[in-house]
Amino acid sequence: MDTLVVGIDAACRPVLDPLFEDGTVPTIERVVESGTDGALESQVPPWTASAWPSLYTGKNPGKHGIYDFITFEGYDWRVVSATDLREPPLWQLLDDQGCSSVVVNAPVTAPVRPFDGALVPGYMAPADPDCHPKGLLDDIRAAIGAYSVYPEHTGETVPIDEAREAYRRLTSMRGEAFRYLADRFDPDFGFLQFQQTDTLFHEYPDEPGLIRDVYAAVDSEMEQVLTDCSPDTVFLVSDHGMGPYEGYEVRPNEILRQEGYVSTTRSGTGMPTWSTVRDSQLTAGDEDTEPTASAVERAMATLSTVGLTSQRLGRVCRALGIEETVRDLVPSSVVHAGTERVDFAGSDAYVRSRVELGVRINLDGRDPEGTVSQGEYEGLRQSLIGLLESLEAPDGTPVFEEVTRREQYFHGPAADEAVDIVTVPNEFDQFISATVGTEPFGEPSEPWNHKRNGIIAATGEGIDTGVTPDTAHLFDVAPTVLATMGVPRDDRMDGRVLPFATPVGEAQYDPRKETDVEATEDAVVQERLSDLGYLE
Repeated sequence: MDTLVVGIDAACRPVLDPLFEDGTVPTIERVVESGTDGALESQVPPWTASAWPSLYTGKNPGKHGIYDFITFEGYDWRVVSATDLREPPLWQLLDDQGCSSVVVNAPVTAPVRPFDGALVPGYMAPADPDCHPKGLLDDIRAAIGAYSVYPEHTGETVPIDEAREAYRRLTSMRGEAFRYLADRFDPDFGFLQFQQTDTLFHEYPDEPGLIRDVYAAVDSEMEQVLTDCSPDTVFLVSDHGMGPYEGYEVRPNEILRQEGYVSTTRSGTGMPTWSTVRDSQLTAGDEDTEPTASAVERAMATLSTVGLTSQRLGRVCRALGIEETVRDLVPSSVVHAGTERVDFAGSDAYVRSRVELGVRINLDGRDPEGTVSQGEYEGLRQSLIGLLESLEAPDGTPVFEEVTRREQYFHGPAADEAVDIVTVPNEFDQFISATVGTEPFGEPSEPWNHKRNGIIAATGEGIDTGVTPDTAHLFDVAPTVLATMGVPRDDRMDGRVLPFATPVGEAQYDPRKETDVEATEDAVVQERLSDLGYLE
């Protein structure tokens, strides 16, 4: 194997350094210490579904088209898939240059498109995804035993020991599948990603023992891959960092409602929540989905005004192990009554999804029922920027370190799909929520979440270990990987070849290859997003 990329989701020095000190991850430490390493600045937004495509295409979301775990068509939403990816990933570019690849667990790669090699999709794929070549998943299971994309406890909270074993099994599956495919296909390039290093912080925050165990499992699999595959060059990369949130939960929609920009609803369109994801499964085929007035519903609606939203109720039920009972006994209309949501069509400006990190203006001529005219657009955008720039948390600290037009971050054919105003949280220490109906500020729903800086380390042939990548960006990974394989950079890439590798020039590549394979909806994917807090 010429070059191997190992992706460890959410890896960063604040997480890794204590593991280096206690000897938990000797293989990862060896890769870092034997080569060159530095912080890898993530993009905005620094979340899995958008950041990994940026890493493996070398392009900003305005070009590749994925901003979030979900995508909007008008005011309606659906979970993203590889059909939304508009730019070719590394393995397609290498295919154009006559190089083969094996890719295991890369996010947003289902449905698969053909290339020379093999691919097993990762996060955002259905629970039993089609692989490339067809029938490959059956071959993998026959060769190594069980293989799954998501842990068995998707959608529920289980005891930490049970979660630890589930994480270990998933980690082992990734390594075993990759080694089997590398032996079978003998690729020039390998891409292996581990997701549980991110998941554990969302599901079991503040559990240092679990962090050590999951990272130790990743380290063990990585050691076996390096031994069996003997790559000439190794990259260790992450899509973002991870750390504690010590600021506030900030609810811009509530602030925008108080300023008269946001209207709300308890039915119809609006950002999906814990209840709407589950209601869509519970009421499938049910003609009568309108809530009826009752004392219980009125009580639930009253509780929502003091912060007991259906999202928080859901988390409490899962923590107590009574979610299934509540789901069976409590009518969906009762849950709806406690969920006040933004009415997209009736609002002038709003936060659609917290992961987008920004505000969308309901623009006439672009949005189905736009309320803001083209002539009013820039004036409103500037007013909103001024409002959000001056926003302070209760302790007097600024909520945002930057509030700016989307053009500062996104450019390309898909730039119009981005938020109109980008809001970057101050030091990524303020937890942004799209909920509405409670106070503008509160305690963070999750004590740990994403930080801007991940990590990049490289070692092996063609790596100048005397050069440190002091200003490495997520977009730089793809062109640098190509350079180590003697392959020219795609001239549409936003990233550059990092100075520890030798550029090979530029080339024009074919655009994203189309396929007649359609995206598949999978309830497990929605359940997983909700379970991790990405759907509020």
